[in-house]
Amino acid sequence: MFIRQLDYLVTLARERHFARAAEACCVSQPALSAAIRHLEEELGVVIVERGHKFVGFTDDGERLLNWARQTLVAWDGLRQEASLSRKRLSGSLRIGAIPTTMPVMSLLTGPYWRAYPDLTQLLQSMSNEAIIRKLENFELDIGVTYLEDQNLDRFRVLPLYRERYVLLTRDAAALGARSSLSWKEAAELPLCLLTRNMQNRRIIDAAFKRAGARPHVVVETDSVFALYSNVLCTEICSIMPHSLLAHFDKREELKVVPLTPELHRKIGIVTLDNDPTSPIVSAIWSVTERMDLDARFDFSSANERAEITR
Repeated sequence: MFIRQLDYLVTLARERHFARAAEACCVSQPALSAAIRHLEEELGVVIVERGHKFVGFTDDGERLLNWARQTLVAWDGLRQEASLSRKRLSGSLRIGAIPTTMPVMSLLTGPYWRAYPDLTQLLQSMSNEAIIRKLENFELDIGVTYLEDQNLDRFRVLPLYRERYVLLTRDAAALGARSSLSWKEAAELPLCLLTRNMQNRRIIDAAFKRAGARPHVVVETDSVFALYSNVLCTEICSIMPHSLLAHFDKREELKVVPLTPELHRKIGIVTLDNDPTSPIVSAIWSVTERMDLDARFDFSSANERAEITR
């Protein structure tokens, strides 16, 4: 019952609404409210500020909430250790990944499933900021995100590959005989880019700024698949990570053009540097360490460059 009460409390903190929290926990709202009241009585403190609707947590409640999250993580780790004794690791792996990595995540989830078929994986697309916040709140097990330009002192880090940026176009004739483009030249083309609130877009905008250029952006989207679709179906170009190209349906009419100077960012797995580490995180960490995604993407990119020079 105590673990269930903590689960109700953490879910309420996530949903910020009694009815939605009760629905997420598959219980009635009165049952959830009663369980939290009983927890308050057991601990001798008021945790939730109550009104006609959810208001928030008391100062005591905010402090206890962090302990509740850590206790649930420890309980989950205990169950995972028990599953190891049965020679079959089971449980749930919660993964948060930045949007530009979502098309390539099957290169991780596939090997994880083959190594641990009883493991359930929950994969969600979210911003770099949300990944770090949810890891700190014990709402994710691992994140797949940028490794540069942020403080990762509290995290274990495992590099996966370099995300290199290239121009994708259908109108190769407009490029003439050029086998590469400068950022200033790319800025003159009609472009479809991700929205300004996304880290990928901020990285690209910074590259244009360093080149003293202002890009001609005609379409903004929060979907990497929409980037590809706009290039495929229109005369609009896009700038995207080379890692995505191996996972899109490569049409003969589409051309990949390197940008100079080269722009790249490191992508990797991050998780809280806890001791002990959960058995699930330790297990998938070992699987991931045997991967060489850089070599896979660089091989694909080299083939693309060869096509351009033909």
